[in-house]
Amino acid sequence: MKIGIVGLGFVGLSLTSVLASKGFNITGIDIDKEKCNKIHNGILPFFEPDLEKTLKNGLKKKLVISNDFSLIKDCDMIFVTVGTPQKSNGSIELSMIKNAITNIGKILAKSKKNPIILIKSTIIPGTMKDVILPILEKKSGKKDGREFGLISNPEFLQESSAIHDTKYPHAIVLGGTQTKYMKKMKNFFSNLHPNVPIIITNHQTAEMIKYANNSFLATKISFINQLANICQNIQGANIDDIARTIGLDPRIGELFLNAGPGYGGSCLPKDVKAIMNFSSKVGVSPLFLNAVEKTNQQQIKQIIKLIEKNCGNLKGKNISVLGLAFKPKTDDIRDSISLKIIEKLLKKQAKVIVHDPMAIENVRKIFKSKIKYANSISNALKDSYCGVIMTAWPEYSKITNINIKNMKKRIIIDSRRILKNSKLDCTYNAIGIGN
Repeated sequence: MKIGIVGLGFVGLSLTSVLASKGFNITGIDIDKEKCNKIHNGILPFFEPDLEKTLKNGLKKKLVISNDFSLIKDCDMIFVTVGTPQKSNGSIELSMIKNAITNIGKILAKSKKNPIILIKSTIIPGTMKDVILPILEKKSGKKDGREFGLISNPEFLQESSAIHDTKYPHAIVLGGTQTKYMKKMKNFFSNLHPNVPIIITNHQTAEMIKYANNSFLATKISFINQLANICQNIQGANIDDIARTIGLDPRIGELFLNAGPGYGGSCLPKDVKAIMNFSSKVGVSPLFLNAVEKTNQQQIKQIIKLIEKNCGNLKGKNISVLGLAFKPKTDDIRDSISLKIIEKLLKKQAKVIVHDPMAIENVRKIFKSKIKYANSISNALKDSYCGVIMTAWPEYSKITNINIKNMKKRIIIDSRRILKNSKLDCTYNAIGIGN
């Protein structure tokens, strides 16, 4: 069996590396020739734990990396994992997936294979039926269910645990018509992931499942953040004890109840806005999700308010931002709350110094010389009026009085509460802990 994977971003490269390391005959395709050359040589275009090792293992086996679409003509199975970024109005941009499907259709027209095409890209309900299928049938001259199979197969990977999540998914979703191709894919995944639930449904439901999943996670985050803001105004209240307790209720669950500066990253903000936009288009006012999104934006204001409460007018004052990636164990800064905090601080004419173990260079591309970049925690805090911990990197939980001794004012704002039990000689404010 030969498998093609089109799009070598976070999802595609993780899938490519895992399947190749398991011995499958894999052809990974991306339009970016330079990226392909790097991957071919075992060099990652982004950081993800365990990905480099898994990729290099795969490269020792049956793995081909190329920008040549024609190499998928003999594939029995083709996964499409290209991005669907957000437009300014919140809707998703389909140009990349349209281009990928057009190329696949042209290859199918010349191929003797009857492949199964699985769409892992996040797309709003109706995209398979109204956009992808018509392009495929037109460009290939072939019919779905007869000469090829088209199946929705949304992914549920988390950055920083992508390899684990690819190897051990909590569920497999297959959306499409009940044809021989669907049976083949059910058998494939049953063998690949024994004992993992396989949900077989139609295209529209499979498309909606991904948005439902991410919107619910965003809801949990916004909910616990709003409770944290209440706790902060109750002397002695502690949001972590509250979250731990309610998380023990099996109806609620413990995951995604870590109060903080708000949700960010490549998925949750984009997907919440996309389903809100789609909801309005189908005549349903997204009142609940509007509140989720508004609450998330309020966290930014909450942090700025805390900084100003402790530092007064920020004009000309050094403010240190510790943590730039949207979560630890990644260099991804897409929709990172840290970047929005930096923008707010700059508007208030503060002088911003930043530190992050992995994401400095990505941030430098955006802000350039507008901010300063530190190579250590101590250097980031030197001459600073306030240090703001934004990302729960383990390094920041080990901050000591030595790190803060050269601050202009020893003020720490901890959005992750990772220093709540430390004995720092400073003014300490933590999101969700009442003073």
